[in-house]
Amino acid sequence: MKPQTTLPRHLYLVRTPARTDLHKPSPDTMGGKGFNLQRMAEAGLNVPAALVIGTHYSHAPQDCLLPVFSMGLPALEESTGLLFGDERNPLILSVRSGAPVSMPGMLETLLNIGLSNHTLPGLVRQTGNPRMAWDAYRRLVASYGEVVAGLPAALFEDEIARVTQGRDERLLDFAQLRQLTRSFLALYATAVGRPFPQDAHEQLSGAIGAVFASWNADKAQEYRRIHDIDPDMGTAVILQRMVFGNAGGHSGAGVGFTRDPSTGEPRLWVDFLANAQGEDVVSGRRNAHGHDTLASVAPQAWQQLQAAAQVLERDFLDMQDFEFTVQDGVLHMLQTRAGKRTALAAARIALDLHDEGWIPTHEAQRRTQTLEPEQLGTWRMVAEDGQASTLQPLATAVPACTGVVSGAIALDTDAVRALVAQGKAAVLVRQDAETSDIAALQAAQGLLTQRGARTSHAAVVARQLGKTCLVGCNALQIDLGTRSLRLGSQTLHEGDALTLDGNDGAVYAGQARIALVPDTALQARLHTLRAQGHKKHH
Repeated sequence: MKPQTTLPRHLYLVRTPARTDLHKPSPDTMGGKGFNLQRMAEAGLNVPAALVIGTHYSHAPQDCLLPVFSMGLPALEESTGLLFGDERNPLILSVRSGAPVSMPGMLETLLNIGLSNHTLPGLVRQTGNPRMAWDAYRRLVASYGEVVAGLPAALFEDEIARVTQGRDERLLDFAQLRQLTRSFLALYATAVGRPFPQDAHEQLSGAIGAVFASWNADKAQEYRRIHDIDPDMGTAVILQRMVFGNAGGHSGAGVGFTRDPSTGEPRLWVDFLANAQGEDVVSGRRNAHGHDTLASVAPQAWQQLQAAAQVLERDFLDMQDFEFTVQDGVLHMLQTRAGKRTALAAARIALDLHDEGWIPTHEAQRRTQTLEPEQLGTWRMVAEDGQASTLQPLATAVPACTGVVSGAIALDTDAVRALVAQGKAAVLVRQDAETSDIAALQAAQGLLTQRGARTSHAAVVARQLGKTCLVGCNALQIDLGTRSLRLGSQTLHEGDALTLDGNDGAVYAGQARIALVPDTALQARLHTLRAQGHKKHH
């Protein structure tokens, strides 16, 4: 292994066991995701080797290509024992963003970079898994087409729908996936006017450029505006050795929180998809399952994940939002960051960490200083006499954020804006939980989706904005042609009132009466914490 210092100043190699001679590593130079990868490696967690292209290059991305290809990539190859673009022993990469401040789902990610007609046989030889290799290749063609070439996602989604005929695409065998990949390659060539790039270095250059460019995408700019984030900080780009959650029965991808981000309860909160890649979970286009699926598919990895979650909390001293992949029963940690949470969860987590002795009093006070005690409660439906409501739900979904909200149905951003302009509350109803809806999410009171996971990026953003959010409502069917939707046997139209109960996942027609039920025990704990600080000042 060449010494780390041979790398240029703004490139960082993250590997296990961790190297500690990086040049000025910090969230500002490496981005939050890259810096936290290094911290996870130092904590002894299993992190796939990665090359971090520093935020320095964000404003002139072309300048990074020469040092990356001449020095950074060879160092990554050396640490993995694999060669990028090699026909026999190929290194396959994910290319991810990583700004100094967390911006969930606002910047682009590309997986499976380096797969091509030349390298695919080598990946099959490495893994003994032709189905996985073709599945990864078809995913690359679709995502590269969407992110780098600017093609609509529907171009590839429609082809999947045609081939699967309503079945789960994870049930396709290797021959069907090979045919689907060839269809994707033909669709790409027709739509773009030239073939999909078969040269691995051309793919990587395009991917790096697209991830840097996503810093200035509309949704990223809107997110920075809402959260008052400096647009000049830029993003890092992370090239990481791929681990394959789509490798079959003992594999999968997941996202988790070390505590419940809605209530703050100290329990692991995990979304997992067996035989899938991470983008399936966070994209909002797929439904996911809980930790029970992980425990049954890969029991040893579930044990390792519970231990890893404890390591993360002890190292970062806060509730963490992490991504992981299980390949053939082995757990790999891909990222961690402080988790977005509700006000209720923020209070509970700070108070619990303080009581457990992990953070001092002044830090617990700092984390809770902007919280109003009356915020600490849960919105619930009530009947006219103050008793629990007797309304019958039309459907149920998966609650991603607690609370209850009523509003007029809006099927897109324009409809939300029109309702808000009339002084009406709006509930955004979508097929998928997409982060491109950030402006609509900000203006709406709640979000209901047909597909998506509790940890999809859009659900994470909705939770941070304090919006009630229900995902994965299988009974929901949207008809944009008639601007209507069906929930079970009932048809509702845009503008009709809808109520979402984020406490139990129920969906109701009409407007509900709601009341804030205070968490008096939590309010008392917060009062005690503040009194401690008050005593010190007197």
